[in-house]
Amino acid sequence: MAKLYFRYGAMGSSKTANAIMVRHNYLERGQTVLMLKPRLDNRDGERMIASRCGLQCQCHFVEDLDRFDIRSYDCVIVDEAQFLTKAQVERLVQIVDVESVPVIAYGLRCDFQGNFFEGSQWLMAWADTIEEVKTICWCGKKAICNARVLDGRVVKEGEQIVLGGSESYVSLCRRHWAEGALNPRQAR
Repeated sequence: MAKLYFRYGAMGSSKTANAIMVRHNYLERGQTVLMLKPRLDNRDGERMIASRCGLQCQCHFVEDLDRFDIRSYDCVIVDEAQFLTKAQVERLVQIVDVESVPVIAYGLRCDFQGNFFEGSQWLMAWADTIEEVKTICWCGKKAICNARVLDGRVVKEGEQIVLGGSESYVSLCRRHWAEGALNPRQAR
């Protein structure tokens, strides 16, 4: 029975690497995978998904989903799912419920201010299975917050979506996020 999975984690928790490895596992078994990301995410190239550890693969855009014969795939994997709209998450639900194709979506749960992204909100509401991809704060506690860093300081004002990686964001535990405390041993 097909399910909608939402695998969320803070920045740097290896969500993209996990997505690429799951794709590899399907392909290794002779199955077909439709790998997707939102068009908005152009950091790794137009039709490329890349992890910080060096894994990468080609992909298509979620916005082009209806161009594909979904039933010809064994699985749909979506990276950067926090950037999805409610309507796009509804389409993923339909793929699972009507077309019986499993969907695995990877993304952030919350933004740098601690607010849900639209896609994450609806995935949390509608996913059959919700799994956390864990990482740690500099203090060793579980990191659940995404801190935006500008000029060596945690900022909590600004646009919800500013694309970036390790140069712009750091994962912190809730306490250090609230305090705006970065690792004192690291110069940023």
